[in-house]
Amino acid sequence: MAPKILLFGATGYIGGDALYTLAQAHPDYEIACLVRSSDKGAQVASQYSRVRLVYGDLDDTELLEQEATKVDIVMNCANSDHEAAIKALLKGTRAREAGRPGFYIHTSGSTLLSSPDLDRETFGEASTKIYDDWEGIGEITSVPEHSPHRSADKIIIDADGPDLKTAIVVPPIIYGQGRGPNNQRSHQVPDMARCTLERKGGFQVGAGKNSMPTVHVYDLSDCYLKVVETAVQGGGKATWGKEGYYFTENEEHTWGHIAKAVTTAAHKQGLIASDEVVTIAEKVANEMIPRGAVLWGANTRYRALRARKLLDWSPKEKSLDHYIPEAVSIEAKNLGLAPGHAAKVAG
Repeated sequence: MAPKILLFGATGYIGGDALYTLAQAHPDYEIACLVRSSDKGAQVASQYSRVRLVYGDLDDTELLEQEATKVDIVMNCANSDHEAAIKALLKGTRAREAGRPGFYIHTSGSTLLSSPDLDRETFGEASTKIYDDWEGIGEITSVPEHSPHRSADKIIIDADGPDLKTAIVVPPIIYGQGRGPNNQRSHQVPDMARCTLERKGGFQVGAGKNSMPTVHVYDLSDCYLKVVETAVQGGGKATWGKEGYYFTENEEHTWGHIAKAVTTAAHKQGLIASDEVVTIAEKVANEMIPRGAVLWGANTRYRALRARKLLDWSPKEKSLDHYIPEAVSIEAKNLGLAPGHAAKVAG
């Protein structure tokens, strides 16, 4: 019997690309996707005619619980902190057919590890603390209770048991053009590119010394695929529950480095007049995008070991540095800017 999967976030950046990878690797899987409207449903159906569409949203907890009882695996790539939806999905997954455990795979966020910077309100500063999801898993599962995503993650970890296996996938800065049916754009780096073009100059938060890992969206989707495949095997060699964290990364950069790369690319493409990067304050970053100081100014340093060791996951795509010029070009096109724009503005 083909595995049955219920996926959330199919029209989003992460979920859309994960759906693409699953459907390409296993066209036999029976996949259902939650969509909010007929327009969203049409977008999914146009690319995946065999996908079963479920109409509703994350607030429809009775629907979520009922749908979770019908499948083998729930894969949540939507709102990582919607606790009512999470509880409903966990309850439904646990209530499915007795004798076979259900699996719940969740998407969290790397700002789980950023509470030291948030508590001190220090942004753009360096940190020497590096976590890992193997020998250091205990540090990850014991971060302060007020840390971003911690409350939702804890609900998921605590729900793990004989009839319900849980895993949490954690992406860092994601880059690359997605392959989903709707949103194919990430936000942290593209937003920096857009803001650089709009303000006609490069910027970094504070000293720009804070570091974050990166991962290409294709490599992230491959990690989801490998976790799903082990779930289909009944759990396989993967670990679940408290040891079910699967961080992802292919390398690490400071945001000062990223800001300089974005600015240099924009300058070389004739979109801004200078490759100079200026320092901005936390308040200014937050005015540019919601939580800009955190997304561009906090540290979330870690090494992703568990997926490599247990799932044979290995990132294969090009680095962020290779992608940044493309990201700048895409944002310029979205803004209606043509190469040479800086020269035209300068007169």
